Amino acid sequence: MADTDIRIVEIQPYFSDERAREPLKFGASVMDAVTFCHVRARVENRRGKIADGWGAIFLSDFWAFPTPRLEHATRDQVMRRVTQALCQRFAEYKEFAHPLDLFWTLEPELAKINAAIGAEMQLPEPMPFLGALVCASPLDAALHDAFGIVNGISTYAGYGRDFVSHDLSAYLGADFRGKYLSDFVRAEFAPTVPIFHLVGGLDKLLASEMSASAPRDGRPNSLDQWIERDGVFCLKVKLRGTDLAWDLDRTRAVDRIAREILTRQGRAELYLSADTNEQCESPEYIVEYLRRLQEQEPSAYAALLYVEQPTERDLTAHRFDLRAVAKLKPVIVDESLIGFKEMDLALELGWSGVALKTCKCHTMALLTAARAEMLKIPYTIQDLTNPGLSLLHSVGLGARLHPLMGVEANSRQYYPDTSLPEAAVHPDIVRVQNGVVSTASLRGVGLGYQVDRIERNTFRKMKEER
Repeated sequence: MADTDIRIVEIQPYFSDERAREPLKFGASVMDAVTFCHVRARVENRRGKIADGWGAIFLSDFWAFPTPRLEHATRDQVMRRVTQALCQRFAEYKEFAHPLDLFWTLEPELAKINAAIGAEMQLPEPMPFLGALVCASPLDAALHDAFGIVNGISTYAGYGRDFVSHDLSAYLGADFRGKYLSDFVRAEFAPTVPIFHLVGGLDKLLASEMSASAPRDGRPNSLDQWIERDGVFCLKVKLRGTDLAWDLDRTRAVDRIAREILTRQGRAELYLSADTNEQCESPEYIVEYLRRLQEQEPSAYAALLYVEQPTERDLTAHRFDLRAVAKLKPVIVDESLIGFKEMDLALELGWSGVALKTCKCHTMALLTAARAEMLKIPYTIQDLTNPGLSLLHSVGLGARLHPLMGVEANSRQYYPDTSLPEAAVHPDIVRVQNGVVSTASLRGVGLGYQVDRIERNTFRKMKEER
């Protein structure tokens, strides 16, 4: 029991509607508008100090709840209601604890509340647990942020034995006796973080392909323009997973365009990843894709760091063996990863590593990273088109851990205006230069947001209420 433990005083969600600058296509989904959720958590530590912390995430039903049996508006309503119910349930819990333990204790409530809301709304199918994790994620982040603020420390400094009452064996088993998150988290933010630029399924590769309807807001509209402006040398290519010729052509074209521009800029580095968002009917498709890519465009194959979630998210549906893929390139599990049971099954089935996302909760991202490091398997940090505060959170997490080559950050492509309030305080995170972002502005207590300096209406309203 530490005097830095916190109890929840109140929790408040705030919702806003955000529209995309250009639609984002991934897998079978096209996202052009989405709910942005901020959560404020007010906490008290054992010394009687009180402080507010914040978290934020897109409630992306397109990714977390992609059923065709329900319209987007209904799925969005479900996610808002689950978020509100989770905030209310967490606020009812009045015990003092570290935020890791608060989440660990209340995590079983996620499934119960999700099921209750689904029954109340008479849904033809329940929202998957992945959706409940997304709804809980801004709440979990807000508690970690508040924990640091109320104790006058960086949140990441609060994961050692001086702050947590037990070691990681309480969460991760006997292999972690004597281990704490502080053993896996960097003591400081890495000064810069490479950024993966997303090449979406609808994105134009060349300026010459731009249509008359392309945005005229002074920002790039094609891959070549983005590379010219931002110097991005890490590219995540969205594939169809159902059209091998298109996927190969797309990958080769991205490789050629990127190499030409980066060479002209005096850079030799180029890293690619490929993601079909579960669209492959079987692992054989991605094996054939990799073999043909190696034959047809060896430079693109050499640049490919990993492939992400080629097959369906339900690992038990077909129990696909991914070893043939993993022999060629690391294969990273993403949508399937909703807990440690699923992580164990993925590794049993031959997946190489795991994708961390802040939308699956900060607590789970940290614990999963610790497990991955102990198992000596790679992990990546992907985003959910995170803008604003959620972008700062995701970049900060990547800068405190040891992911495979940086962090995905694509909100600057599709929802740039959503991050304008944060850009005034964190310009070198919102804007990419030479392919990286600087973490110099992530400083101070909590998760380093410096919310008091950010002129966002949600924060301003809260200040007025105080």
